Amino acid sequence: MWYGEKMDSNPDNRLNATPRGERVHIAIFGRRNVGKSSLINALTGQDVAIVSPVKGTTTDPVAKAMELLPLGPVVLTDTPGLDDAGELGAQRVQRTQAVLKQTDIAVLMTSGEFGWGECEQQLAAAARAQRIPLLVVVNKTDELPLADAVREALAAQAGAPVHAVSARTGAGVEELRLALAHVAPEDAADARRIVGDLLQPGELVVLVTPLDAAAPKGRLILPQQQTIRDILDARAVAVVTQPGELRVTLERLGRPPRLVITDSQAFREVSAAVPPDVPLTSFSILFARYKGDLAALARGTEAVARLRDGDRVLVAEGCTHHRQEDDIGSVQIPRALLKHTGKKLAFTHTAGMAYPPDLKDYALVVHCGGCMLNRREMQWRQAQTQTAGVPMVNYGVLLAYLQGILPRCLAPFSGRRQ
Repeated sequence: MWYGEKMDSNPDNRLNATPRGERVHIAIFGRRNVGKSSLINALTGQDVAIVSPVKGTTTDPVAKAMELLPLGPVVLTDTPGLDDAGELGAQRVQRTQAVLKQTDIAVLMTSGEFGWGECEQQLAAAARAQRIPLLVVVNKTDELPLADAVREALAAQAGAPVHAVSARTGAGVEELRLALAHVAPEDAADARRIVGDLLQPGELVVLVTPLDAAAPKGRLILPQQQTIRDILDARAVAVVTQPGELRVTLERLGRPPRLVITDSQAFREVSAAVPPDVPLTSFSILFARYKGDLAALARGTEAVARLRDGDRVLVAEGCTHHRQEDDIGSVQIPRALLKHTGKKLAFTHTAGMAYPPDLKDYALVVHCGGCMLNRREMQWRQAQTQTAGVPMVNYGVLLAYLQGILPRCLAPFSGRRQ
């Protein structure tokens, strides 16, 4: 079957689903009533988006995790109309445009009824500027067929391929699915690895995973799960332990492991237990490399020594979660920075998709590992800080720096891409 498969409602099966941050993010843009929701339903073969003749039915971006063959795991985002009116409509349009920062493939819809105007041209230009693969879809061709001359003129204006479809009858939808798979970014095809490219088959990797209050009951946190899977994909051997059992685990292995990976919060205890000749890093540092630019994040630590009384520090997380008593973002990071610098710093916290549009007033941005963000959004966030001239680090990089072990934790990547 070419159409999508519904996400299983069984919570045990959902644990095995592809994480949101690892899926190809496809966003559908266009004016109100051009057929964006109908196209999503046609692409997936399911009624996953509400369809109505009333303009403005979709009032906020709505994302659906799906399996879309032949592409595979995707997130399809239905967006409000680019031509939404009024003060509230302007806010919706702004939210629609903000979706681009996490979009791997942009689909821009129009039809013979709407044509090609300023709002389409602006969206196409924004996608090109951000180097997002763009497909233009002309809908409702069952009512008004798309002439070849019109297709060629539209492709020239948009600077992108043009596909004729009818979301109502399904005409052209299969060809569009194939086109989506063709333009999917290379990163979406497992071109990057979390840790597997550092390993040879049969090598041992020890993972130190504290089972504290923040660990989900009955399972490991997402970065730990993904790292274990990547180790197994490399045909290496994963040995999982907790900080208190690390020394005896290393003694019983019989040979030094190729690498020890720890939760950043256990750096002090783990670095003391791991012999100096055994490579050491953290899950957060691995994800800094996997999702973004690790070298730039490491350079961001230089700003810590320049912090002064009154400086503002942004602590940003890519997901929302129930905050524990000793939460790493809201408690541990501020406490560690205050102790290390001895300065009176002001901390601002953001979570989920919220990310300040104006960063220039911050002296430092401290970001989580970004396991719930896709690579495009993590890179967008790094680019925003660079444009604002603000240094950025992530949790693992910062904590390794404050512990004085950052060079050791970066050593495993020496000579490798970062």
